[in-house]
Amino acid sequence: MKGPISQFIEHNYLHFNAAALVDAAKGYEEHLLDNGKMMVTLAGAMSTAELGKSLAEMIRQDKIHIISCTGANLEEDIMNLVAHKSYKRIPNYRDLTPQEERNLLDNHFNRVTDTCIPEEEAFRRLQSHLFDIWNKAEKAGERYFPHEFMYQMINSGVLEQYYEIDPKDSWMVAAAEKNLPIVVPGWEDSTMGNIFASYCIKGELKVSTTKSGIEYMTWLADWYPKNCEGKGIGFFQVGGGIAGDFPICVVPMLYQDMEMHDIPFWSYFCQISDSTTSYGSYSGAVPNEKITWGKLDITTPKFIVESDATIVVPLIFAYILGW
Repeated sequence: MKGPISQFIEHNYLHFNAAALVDAAKGYEEHLLDNGKMMVTLAGAMSTAELGKSLAEMIRQDKIHIISCTGANLEEDIMNLVAHKSYKRIPNYRDLTPQEERNLLDNHFNRVTDTCIPEEEAFRRLQSHLFDIWNKAEKAGERYFPHEFMYQMINSGVLEQYYEIDPKDSWMVAAAEKNLPIVVPGWEDSTMGNIFASYCIKGELKVSTTKSGIEYMTWLADWYPKNCEGKGIGFFQVGGGIAGDFPICVVPMLYQDMEMHDIPFWSYFCQISDSTTSYGSYSGAVPNEKITWGKLDITTPKFIVESDATIVVPLIFAYILGW
């Protein structure tokens, strides 16, 4: 029997975006019951929004089989894990003057909407340990993906001395324990990516030590055919941008460019975004547009919830988890 959150959703969420939320959750659940697999893509600042409180349990219960995320989401979950008490929340962020914004910078706080990430406790704490891991790999002539370096850091236990939240609420800890497949397109567009680039500019590390986005795509091109049997692989997209557009393109690439004409389309699609339907926007494109790109089929179950992902996604995950 479903728990109180799920019962509340089914009783009250009957129309418009609320009904779309329920439909998407039930579609996700049916996909898993039919032995389908699911990719979840994370754009925006979902880790700083502490989505790990529900996402981690989804990973532990095998409700997610692969993740695509931005470099920011990859690192910011770990930052919250080791520096949570030093974060600063600013409920009145809309009222800040430019000078008040500058004061935050001067005090080493970087703002994400109503939440400020502390530079010293978050960025620099990870930097020192990651440099050691990057340097060790390079000296051994080894190369890894960005998420693999993060897994090495988590699994080494070196961060445990800093933990400031229950690690069960960290989705990266859950993913590291499962060795969950992750792709991180555009990793260089992140704080740790910028820091890695700075070491390369200074001649302390080689660019090649971290595997590239093209290598992520070639890896995904190998993973997809091996995991799409039966019901196939679903696509649950949180936000828009590169976290979603990069992995969804593996299907048309395999079909059109690799001429693998028996490759199946994504077998479920849901997008949660506050980007309303608009012109020329990937985040604001309706799912049917993806049919023309060879990503989805006519019969693929398609859902779109035009609302705040920080509200919608935990509710959908709660329903799937039976909370």
